[in-house]
Amino acid sequence: MRLSEIADGDTVLAQLIADGLREHDMVVDVVHDGAAAVSRATDVAPDVVVLDRDLPVLHGDDVTRALIRLGSPARILMLTAAASLDSRVEGLHLGADDYLAKPFAFAELIARVTALGRRAPGRIATVLHRGDINVDVGRHEVRRGDRAITLTRKEFGVLTELLRANGELVSAEHLLNRVWDEHTDPFTTAVRTTVKTLRQKLGDPDPIATIVGRGYRLP
Repeated sequence: MRLSEIADGDTVLAQLIADGLREHDMVVDVVHDGAAAVSRATDVAPDVVVLDRDLPVLHGDDVTRALIRLGSPARILMLTAAASLDSRVEGLHLGADDYLAKPFAFAELIARVTALGRRAPGRIATVLHRGDINVDVGRHEVRRGDRAITLTRKEFGVLTELLRANGELVSAEHLLNRVWDEHTDPFTTAVRTTVKTLRQKLGDPDPIATIVGRGYRLP
């Protein structure tokens, strides 16, 4: 499950982009100014930040500098109305990983975000396994032993996060941030419910350990 952050001062465009990315199985957070963009990226460590260069409060160039200075692992796709070669070069020199001029074809935006997500640190592996559980992230395929298992998007997202943790504890808050999005009620039982159905589908012996009050892990 890839997590993207949309930072655009145009609220209508930001929502359109977010809705489109969600249709392509991405978890998306939306912010509308540069200060919020830095704060959100620091809190949840998205794979990709789709960044409007002309953001209010804190300019997109300054957001890019701040994320690099803070060591953010996010890949940055910079959006701007300026389509000149000099503008593109300047944006890339600031530290952006890719650059797309407005107006753009939405199919191209999806392709670029997807490509950047694959290159995000810690998200390179497309085949994950632990014990007898094997997940092909790219193909959205799950097997336990020789048995194929069909999972919902949320179940798949939870399982991949647990696998990527490599036996370490994963909190419910982390799963909410990575598999759901900013609009999810922090008091929701969604994580607990999804882990329950995931356990049922994976079958016995139960591969998910629950540490009460702290989270989950794959031993």
